[in-house]
Amino acid sequence: MAAYAPDRTVDDIESSQGHNEKDLDPELPDYEAPYADPFGNEEFSEVKYKTMEWWQCGIIMVAETISLGILSLPAAVASLGLVPAIILIVGLGLLATYTGYVIGQFKLRYPHVHSMADAGEIMLGRFGRELLGNAQLLFLIFIMGSHLLTFTVMMNTVTEHGTCSIVFGIVGMVVSFVCALPRTMKNVSWMSIVSFISIVSALLITMIGIGIEHPGKHVDATVKTDLYNGFLAVTNIVFAYAGHVAFFGFISELKRAEEYPKTLYMLQSIDTSMYLIAAIVIYRYGGKDVASPALGSTGPILRKVAYGIAIPTIVIAGVINGHVAAKYIYVRLFRGTDRMHKRSFVSVASWIGITLALWVIAWVIAEAIPVFNNLLSLITALFASWFTYGMSGIFWLFLNRGKWFSSPRKIGLTILNLIIFGIGGCLCGLGLYVSGKAIHDNPSSASFSCASNV
Repeated sequence: MAAYAPDRTVDDIESSQGHNEKDLDPELPDYEAPYADPFGNEEFSEVKYKTMEWWQCGIIMVAETISLGILSLPAAVASLGLVPAIILIVGLGLLATYTGYVIGQFKLRYPHVHSMADAGEIMLGRFGRELLGNAQLLFLIFIMGSHLLTFTVMMNTVTEHGTCSIVFGIVGMVVSFVCALPRTMKNVSWMSIVSFISIVSALLITMIGIGIEHPGKHVDATVKTDLYNGFLAVTNIVFAYAGHVAFFGFISELKRAEEYPKTLYMLQSIDTSMYLIAAIVIYRYGGKDVASPALGSTGPILRKVAYGIAIPTIVIAGVINGHVAAKYIYVRLFRGTDRMHKRSFVSVASWIGITLALWVIAWVIAEAIPVFNNLLSLITALFASWFTYGMSGIFWLFLNRGKWFSSPRKIGLTILNLIIFGIGGCLCGLGLYVSGKAIHDNPSSASFSCASNV
């Protein structure tokens, strides 16, 4: 699309001003955007969206990212061995930092981008918009479903399977729907603080409890594994870094988009550190039979306490992803109209209807694939492989087209981003194989069952 073909690349923009954030200079672009900022001028609006400070956005990103993924990491370590797992957690974390940085470059180069769909239209026109927009929406709904699945596991654990698992799933759906009703990210950010405190507290209880009980007496620096089990563990590590799909939406609600790098570095330093600590400690004392989710690795009483304390993060992290999904549809429906900023009946009813519909679909997915690890692997293969890694390689290549081999630095970055694209493809292809086989082979994966899924 010619309207999107600027002459200057990211590096040209980087060198054009002496901004403090040199690598993400917010200089106005030299093209006519087909869409204005999705939220426009909010000076006199009833509902304002661009209200977040960078640290508030960081809290939301931390709450969105550090939730279910961290609960699967000790089992991933058990499948891979301590040394390979540490290398993968650190390596994939560093790579996720770079790919998140590229998303920030793309956003500041094209300020009107609010979602993966907008980015897809810039690169591939209408086809790109529909492809990436639908993929983003499906990914977020699957993540919502994984949170509802974890909610049923939690309720079955705390109540000792007090009633039908389907009932617990419906309760989780209703609670999540109610919490997702605020329309702005700033309002959600306050819930995110509670979510972060919740997951940290639950993990501390789990680590202390498993350290005292020490049920696993043997751990391995390396283990013998096969492609199936090893790659299933790798997909769970990738899922732990799978927050990138929402980054465009988060940046769009920042007061100052150029402060996004601080938000990204805050997220990646916290999540990589917590992943390493939780995975190593719980595996060290839980041993090769450590549970997934990890909160199930302690004794019956502590397990109930840990799950009870984890309720806020189980709900709120899912709510954040649900909010991004609903906001994508809402912005697409009302972009360029005053209904975006109104509290009218149509505006409010539309938001409620969209949110309710998404949570109902997420509940259906959770009931259809009721095994935690298998659902995470399927989500990772289909979506996280591209949105966290592969797509960022494409974004960089698009931003720098025509200058891929213009300097030694450019050649190095071109090779790096081609490798990132290849990693995305590999994760998708092999991930679909192992997750499909796991879902097919698991005898306990009865869909829409009242049985306990603990």
